Amino acid sequence: MSTSGPCTDFPAPGLRNPMRIITGHNAQGKADFLQQDNGDHRAPMLGGAAAQSIMYSCKGNPVEITDDVDLAFAKENRPAVHVPNGVCVRMIDFAPGTESNLHRALTLGIGTVCEGEIELTLSDDRSRNRILRPGDVCVNRCAMHRWRNVSADKPARMLFVMLDVKPVVVDGKTLGFDMGELMNEYAEYED
Repeated sequence: MSTSGPCTDFPAPGLRNPMRIITGHNAQGKADFLQQDNGDHRAPMLGGAAAQSIMYSCKGNPVEITDDVDLAFAKENRPAVHVPNGVCVRMIDFAPGTESNLHRALTLGIGTVCEGEIELTLSDDRSRNRILRPGDVCVNRCAMHRWRNVSADKPARMLFVMLDVKPVVVDGKTLGFDMGELMNEYAEYED
């Protein structure tokens, strides 16, 4: 991963601290605001090339929300790339000029650009790419890919919803998990 400016914390310098609002029900059974904060498990990634905040995670789908079981799980468990059989919602700030290595997570990854411009590339030779701008969404169905903040001087931000998938077979072969150097961030990952 290359970078021209470090993210020493979340949020990245120049980006606002996002608010997370969690709703549910109070002791009287009325709809209520249960939490208002900035996310959990905030940390720089890959030596400052990026930084993350986990906005939500749960260990199963359908989600168990009775007695706030999901909120306790999210607070107590820092997810790896995703949560097997569950959900992970991760916000990532990319330092200026940052580029990931080509990688594949075995997830349905739904990424929305919140700030800046991000190049999505699907090949080593960069012949298959698109530029995503704020509001643009990528639905990645286990394709090898890389992300690049196209700005040399401004950070960029994306919000990812990662859902577990059943084994994926392409051209008669089962796809494998391949994070490359990003695996340094997700060492706890288990199939």
